[in-house]
Amino acid sequence: MPHDVTMPQLGMAQDAGKIVSWLKAPGDKVVKGDTLFEVETDKATMEVEAQASGYLTDVTADAGDDVPVGRAIARISETAEGAGDSPKAPAPANDALPEGKPITMPQLGMAQDSGVIVGWLVEPGSEVGADDLLFEVETDKATMEVPAGTSGFLAATLAQAGEDVPVGQVVAVITAGKPERPVARSMVDAAPASADAAVAPKSDTSQEGTREPKPAKPAPTPKSGRVLASPKLRRVAREKGLDLARLVQAGHPQPYHMRDLELLESLGTDAPATEQAAAATQAIRLEADCPQDGFGAFAAWAADAQGLDDADALLAGLAGAGMGGAATVAVDRFGARRVFAVPEGRNLSAVVEIDAPPDLLLRDLRASPLRAVTMGAEDQPVLTLMQQGAGLSLVLECSPVHMPPERAITLLSEFAGRMHDPLRHLL
Repeated sequence: MPHDVTMPQLGMAQDAGKIVSWLKAPGDKVVKGDTLFEVETDKATMEVEAQASGYLTDVTADAGDDVPVGRAIARISETAEGAGDSPKAPAPANDALPEGKPITMPQLGMAQDSGVIVGWLVEPGSEVGADDLLFEVETDKATMEVPAGTSGFLAATLAQAGEDVPVGQVVAVITAGKPERPVARSMVDAAPASADAAVAPKSDTSQEGTREPKPAKPAPTPKSGRVLASPKLRRVAREKGLDLARLVQAGHPQPYHMRDLELLESLGTDAPATEQAAAATQAIRLEADCPQDGFGAFAAWAADAQGLDDADALLAGLAGAGMGGAATVAVDRFGARRVFAVPEGRNLSAVVEIDAPPDLLLRDLRASPLRAVTMGAEDQPVLTLMQQGAGLSLVLECSPVHMPPERAITLLSEFAGRMHDPLRHLL
């Protein structure tokens, strides 16, 4: 059956997204994992991948359109012709959902494509506040509680505990007034939310749908040289002695998920298993000394002169700038962890706190008596920051799966320079 392509929720407070461009044309063949389109929110621009294989058909939104979260904008069909109608036609009036704000399955990590509903924390028909916890969701990384995000009444739940829901799919509806008859459905019998029903088909859909399908193109490798993969896949690949770079060499599109493990295993190895396992698990360990710690004075100046009073965000921005592109950086201080989205460039005011798995972990041990660490490779590169007299001692540990040695050298060298003189970051 056809698979509806919906506008995903890329942030907890996002209610709409602007389509920047389509990366596939109507009638093109797509494979699950191929990038379909680029979407822009108020915080970032991201590529959205296909959740099924087939042909892109019935496109109902153009580049530049603002689309509500959860609304269907295309289909992935078994044939290039498609159905010729708009995705997700309205439900019959006697079975329609109450009109209100659709609540979608959030994307809690860059590599997440679905989440399992662990349980609902609010009964249908109950009143909720914007900060009230609505349901619990489990991903391959963690189990988290999701807030309602808006005040009102829980008028409908569209997935049951135990069901695996794609990111961006509507799972509930919150209305301003108390519903007369609250709705509770499973994914199998859930009707589309009202936000899905108002899109009309483009007049030229049927003509474009008959074009000869083009072969799908793999997503480009990031300029930073990093392999984009979920933390769970990185861990399993490292344990099995598998090199994620083999997927890149095979032209398989990034990012990689656990569903790609079977393909990775089928690619074989260029070296004996024992040699490859040793290469994959042996950590790169680099050390650097910073004779003068300039961060404290810089953080005070940034707070007084620029209003940037979150020292952790500044620290994450200085570290993430060496990743070669936009990155997610966690600042860990004795078990207390905060995660930040660091955009490409030098704008420290654009660093925002998020809830996502990190691409880089910054372990701040400046308040610890420790003066040396050797922890080995973890699920992501780890930068450890320690006090050394008036200066700092920096240690970078990572697996070659995370980044090549050249990138690791650049990352540590640039971060050491920025901690010595943070103002150089702004030049």
